Amino acid sequence: MNRKLPSYIVVEGPIGVGKTSLARRLADELQAELLLEQPQENPFLERFYVDPVAAALPTQLCFLMQRIRQMQSLRQGDIFNQGRRVSDFLMQKDQLFAGITLAADEYALYDQVYQQLALDAPVPDLVIYLQAPVEVLLERIQRRGRAYERRMDSAYLQRLCDAYASFFYHFDDAPLLIVNATAIDWVNRDSDFRQLVDFMATARAGRHYFNPLPFSM
Repeated sequence: MNRKLPSYIVVEGPIGVGKTSLARRLADELQAELLLEQPQENPFLERFYVDPVAAALPTQLCFLMQRIRQMQSLRQGDIFNQGRRVSDFLMQKDQLFAGITLAADEYALYDQVYQQLALDAPVPDLVIYLQAPVEVLLERIQRRGRAYERRMDSAYLQRLCDAYASFFYHFDDAPLLIVNATAIDWVNRDSDFRQLVDFMATARAGRHYFNPLPFSM
């Protein structure tokens, strides 16, 4: 089954939807290189949740530089490594977040930096876009207990979900698998994970939808 799966898989979606946990499990299943966002390495992130207006620009620029370094490393690795890779972010997500967190003049400055520095990121063989309602995201965010995320409100998450929905509505850079992650638990229920992996093996060109029925005993 693993031989049928794409070589470079990206898992995306709003905060709290479970993209990192899925990316970790996929990488373990496929014995793939794992490329993750590193929010703990952004010194401005906690300040952003306390005062978004003041801290949005440095937070976003720090994430931009981090993602560019990761993409540079990934591109250089392409020369030597023909194995599988799994990531929990697309390079384009940086602009998506900037669009909802920055004021117009800050975004103009950010975009100048982005256009100067951003490189052509490797194109995934499959993008998995995870969706869930805002109330589900808030519950999961509270459950994982990161102190700096406790200030996050539903209005911000709704704007983020809307931005993701708009972005992926127009997305055609790679095969896209849209997953309703509301009732899926790929960490604690192996059957959920296996069902998703089986479906992934059938996803080739175009877009696909995975909307499993709620788990029942």
